[in-house]
Amino acid sequence: MLKILGYPDRYSVAAGERIAFKVSQEEGDTFEARLVRVVHGDCNPEGPGLKLVHIPSSLDGRHPGRRQTIDAGSFMHVERAPALAGSAFTFLCHLWPTLPQEPDQTLIAQWDPARKAGWRIVISAGELMLVCGDGSGAVAIAGTGRKMLERQWYTVCVAIDPAARTATIEQRPHKTWAHVEDAASVQAQLHVAPARLAAPILLAGSPQADGSIGQHYDGKLEAPTLLSGLHPVSVEKDLRAPGPAVELTRSIIARWDFSRETTSTRAIDIGPSGLHGRLVHLPARGMRGHAWTGEEHNWARKPEHYGAIHFHSDDLYDARWETSLGLQIPDDLPSGPYALHVTCGPSDEEATREHYMAFFVRPPRIGSPRGKRPRLLVLAPTCSYLAYANHGEHITARGAERQMGRLLTFGHADLWMYDHPELGGSLYDSHRDGSGVCHSSRLRPNLNFSPRYHSWLGGHGSALYQYNADTHLFGWLEHLGAEYDIATDEDLHEDGYELLRDYQVVMTGTHPEYHSTAMWDSMKAWIDRGGRLMYLGANGWYWRIAFHAELPGVIELRRAEDGIRTWVAEPGEYHHSFNGEYGGLWRRIGRAPNVMCGVGFIAQGFDVSAHYVRGPDSDDPRAAFIFEGVPERIIGDFGLIGGGAAGIELDCITTALGSPPRMLRLASSEGHSQMMLLVNEEFGVVPPNLGGDQNERVKADLAFCETPSGGALFATSSIAWCGSLSHNGYDNNVARITGNVLRRFLAPQRF
Repeated sequence: MLKILGYPDRYSVAAGERIAFKVSQEEGDTFEARLVRVVHGDCNPEGPGLKLVHIPSSLDGRHPGRRQTIDAGSFMHVERAPALAGSAFTFLCHLWPTLPQEPDQTLIAQWDPARKAGWRIVISAGELMLVCGDGSGAVAIAGTGRKMLERQWYTVCVAIDPAARTATIEQRPHKTWAHVEDAASVQAQLHVAPARLAAPILLAGSPQADGSIGQHYDGKLEAPTLLSGLHPVSVEKDLRAPGPAVELTRSIIARWDFSRETTSTRAIDIGPSGLHGRLVHLPARGMRGHAWTGEEHNWARKPEHYGAIHFHSDDLYDARWETSLGLQIPDDLPSGPYALHVTCGPSDEEATREHYMAFFVRPPRIGSPRGKRPRLLVLAPTCSYLAYANHGEHITARGAERQMGRLLTFGHADLWMYDHPELGGSLYDSHRDGSGVCHSSRLRPNLNFSPRYHSWLGGHGSALYQYNADTHLFGWLEHLGAEYDIATDEDLHEDGYELLRDYQVVMTGTHPEYHSTAMWDSMKAWIDRGGRLMYLGANGWYWRIAFHAELPGVIELRRAEDGIRTWVAEPGEYHHSFNGEYGGLWRRIGRAPNVMCGVGFIAQGFDVSAHYVRGPDSDDPRAAFIFEGVPERIIGDFGLIGGGAAGIELDCITTALGSPPRMLRLASSEGHSQMMLLVNEEFGVVPPNLGGDQNERVKADLAFCETPSGGALFATSSIAWCGSLSHNGYDNNVARITGNVLRRFLAPQRF
């Protein structure tokens, strides 16, 4: 099992800035730390091996350590709440439970767990219940005795009279079903009255004795309302009626309208007291409410249909670990990939006692003195790293080994992920209630964003994917002695075109899949002004994501309509709550990847990789510089990722989707297995020949073209390409082609 782990407070830091590291250890009370430059993160003995160069710094040495925990689960917190149990009051709400069978899920609470004082309204084993405590240790519990159905709308009402020690508990389904008895109205006598507490009100969670928040609710809540006095469930309709009675209006203590300020973390109280709430751990907003009819699919255009928030017991934005150590980046530390290596003892078969917290030193920020910069910028696809953060699908999903075409082995990090779901999942995982994870944050341990990590998606051989696959590129650049800066997707989102402006060449990682609108627009503007793009991967510019305007380091994805998806957004929930933009594939909003880099996604398969065969366009004089010193017809029939340069995911030229008409198809891959499958956006009716052994469309195109502004595009169209760079001591046709392109792209002559 993993005995030490952590995360940096940022993925990108400039010279002169400070980066903090949060460390937790399961054994001992101290750990060793050292800073390393990440040159090559692949342990495969068939390649160059692990190359992590120690950089002496103030971090070197032993530091105090301890175990830190994560308090996951989203909820709403109202700090300045009145003490409600001093007189009669009523709680009303619409709800859509997604795990109603689970015990003790809090809808709303004003509760002191140490004294067992106050009140909680919960769902437990499908039943709406009231829990009251007077502070003596005695607790009264009353319920409807009727179970709610999963993913069905209900209006619930709980009216409490502390003086009389009575409560009315009502649940009303919005839809009735034959042979289902889920409506109830119960009058209950309480043997203890709820204590009057000057304490915060929590929605979808309850305070615990250890200071954490627990007993979370899974599902949607809409229009939670507190009224003074005793009211029946029918009063909810009266509140929604035009011009409600003055007496009813005066009874409103709080009425939270979740359709307001959807892009924020505030829950707006439209009642007279302004008891606005704070949403913690980013529950999903812009969600369909009970009144949604399908007439409008954009929450911004008809907010009254989108008044719900979906809370999850395993939502996580910020792990909130305390800082264990920090570093001010020296002014003379070059831009590049780095990691903090921490250890708490020797590793063995039973436990891993080391961890690498990866980060990047970026070029100076816009507005700072930048000095003389290299002409090459490597763009680290950190949005993709976030999208796949703690990807645990291989552990929980049936059929993963069948899809991979091999047995899957789990490392200590995988087992730790499985045992600790509070880490938060990837954008490919689902919550406990089956809904898709649509938020991913870097303010938590990301166990697969690390050198040495082997991925189940990485194919035969080295089994590298995402960040660690990108270290194949870092190692090649180091071998060349190339001067380069490195920046992240988040840097590009924040700085825009200004980040790219001074660079002649931008080089991608192996899988730049996720992009915000600001990122897309900035890259396209740079290319259109003469930039030279080396796209050294595949499945790039595929999904549209959004960054939060207030909270740093978190992205949102709505998996809408099409594409390779492990979960599908509910109809009507395709627009991001962070900014209101329509989510899903860039291709589906008229910006196919081909428009950006000349090629687009065509196939994926995770078993073995294939090679390329040169085509007639490789003899075009325009491509002469690319094949200088490359007489071979077969390209890349070797490599650490699946044994070839064309694998994992593939792109191809498609003029109809925006590939330039005169783009050169220099080479195309062949010999793919039946496991390399055509992606689903490429067909309507399912064809009988999906696999690469039967479908001639399943191939990667090595491609090149010039742009009208004097720039150029070079695309390898394969995630596995960089895994072939180091073959034969970096002396091979994949490395030679890539080096030829880099030298010409760095040359001052216009194309």
